[in-house]
Amino acid sequence: MNYTRTVDLPVSADEAFELVTQPERLRRWQAVTAYVDLRAGGDFRWTVTPGNHAAGTVHEVEPGRRVVLGFGWEGSDNLLPDASTVTITIEPTAAGSRVVLVHEGLDEAQAAAHAEGWNHFLDRLERVAASGDAGPDEWAWVPEVLDPITAAEASLAVLQPILRGLTDEDKVKQTPCADFDCHALAEHLFGSLVGVGAMAGATVTNPEEGSLENRISVMADQAITAWRHYDGDMSVDGKVPAAVAQAILSIELLLHGWDFAQASGQQVHVSDELVAYVREIGTPVIDSVRPKGEFAAAVPADGMSALDAFAAFSGRTPLAAVPA
Repeated sequence: MNYTRTVDLPVSADEAFELVTQPERLRRWQAVTAYVDLRAGGDFRWTVTPGNHAAGTVHEVEPGRRVVLGFGWEGSDNLLPDASTVTITIEPTAAGSRVVLVHEGLDEAQAAAHAEGWNHFLDRLERVAASGDAGPDEWAWVPEVLDPITAAEASLAVLQPILRGLTDEDKVKQTPCADFDCHALAEHLFGSLVGVGAMAGATVTNPEEGSLENRISVMADQAITAWRHYDGDMSVDGKVPAAVAQAILSIELLLHGWDFAQASGQQVHVSDELVAYVREIGTPVIDSVRPKGEFAAAVPADGMSALDAFAAFSGRTPLAAVPA
């Protein structure tokens, strides 16, 4: 069976092609992380929602007009990567462009499930093309299965729109971390992702190009992917247990998202369920390094939201509560 849908977008055909093929654009409506080697024979991998990874091979590319993907899901029982075909065709129109997506090679149950998914994300494509912002994806709000890896992916999804909202003027603004303005905090986060990836024997590479959101997203994906192959009881070279390193990823992404938002006056969109889980797995880590000065003493959290209370537990005070 096949799935087909057409959407009209108020952007040029070239802009529409970028929206459906470029990782930095895909992350705005369809994916938490995205890698695309955009050439015939290249591969792609999207973390569509935390814990759900689409992957396969790029079969054909006509820049600005058409891309054909061998499509499936990592770890799937019945639709592995390259087991089906997605063809996206783009044509210019008087008002912008028309995008036609055809998904072939599905059985009846797969077609129904993928229709629900494609309808959800193509609605978001229409929103991002119209306004530049599709808004938080409610499907990434709480992962179907919360574990240290999906929590890290969900925490990255929380951080990404905050990074997109930062301006050049925000670089020098103080964060709740006394030693960091926003620029210094970004440099710290780069280093943290490199370090956590190295614990798993991986080399996390800073792309040194694109937006801050692009750089953090690419590096976080590398670090998370490195730790995806370890369960919580394993350790690398008898050193850091996987559960600790995986928790550090969520702590860094979620709490530093809060830091950036505090400094820039943005709102954090996050579920209480995710915050509670990250706090649960993060508390032993924070408590273990607090005596070394890596976290300040916990501050009172009466009446605070779940995320503000977690930040208070880590020793942070909302900037609005800091005396001038």
